[in-house]
Amino acid sequence: MASYDILLVNSSAGKDSQAALDVVVEAARAAGVADRVVVVHADLGDAEWPGVPELAAEHAAHYGLRFEIACRSRAGQVETILERVAQRGMWPDSRRRWCTSDHKRGPIRTVITKLVTERRAATPGLNRPVRVLNVLGLRAEESPARRRKIPYAANPTASNGRRAVDDWYPIHDWPASKVWDRIAAAGTRPHPAYAAGMTRLSCRFCVLASRADLVCSARLNPTLAARYAAVEEETGHRFRLDLSMADVIAAANGASSPAGAGAQLTLI
Repeated sequence: MASYDILLVNSSAGKDSQAALDVVVEAARAAGVADRVVVVHADLGDAEWPGVPELAAEHAAHYGLRFEIACRSRAGQVETILERVAQRGMWPDSRRRWCTSDHKRGPIRTVITKLVTERRAATPGLNRPVRVLNVLGLRAEESPARRRKIPYAANPTASNGRRAVDDWYPIHDWPASKVWDRIAAAGTRPHPAYAAGMTRLSCRFCVLASRADLVCSARLNPTLAARYAAVEEETGHRFRLDLSMADVIAAANGASSPAGAGAQLTLI
């Protein structure tokens, strides 16, 4: 841990980010390098749940950490994934995840560049690449693709002559129960979407989400769901090959609400 100049924790404000952040802070404090931890959040605009950027900042503040926010912007405004779907005429999918590369990974690498520049300026005569540990709360049980990932490895595409970046997934082998236990012990606040029935806190309508999460989200976010359905109709391209947004909305309209109407009003 102490061999890294920057310990960058990617935070979606979701449960896995919360647990991973707590693990990193504990390890950094033990190594005497807690001052090197920075939390970064990729702002996805209205694609993500209300209050997410503020909650990510709250999680960072809980530990007294620096917080950075990144986004893909156009004309000074956050460019949303839905806007780009309308432009492209098609949705992202598991093979073409431009939503992740363009709206998360790319903007966060811009933050890495800034942090590396600051580090080099603060260390005159530094004649080696700045070492960056890039931390993400990815867990193996979430998907077969994540199960195949190596929990700690060099990231050559994010590295260059000025920086050497390694990726670390500190909770890669954790079950969800261990994640929630860690959060309870840490004392950080989960997003209310979980209490309302969501199992993950990604985009409100992620093409890789489970059908159950999509239906739950449509029940909690009917206005945004309608916008997604309108773009689906305009582009003539289904939200997912096996599931249209119109089908999701129909299922949500027929679903009972275990969280009650109050939760719906809170989250829209």
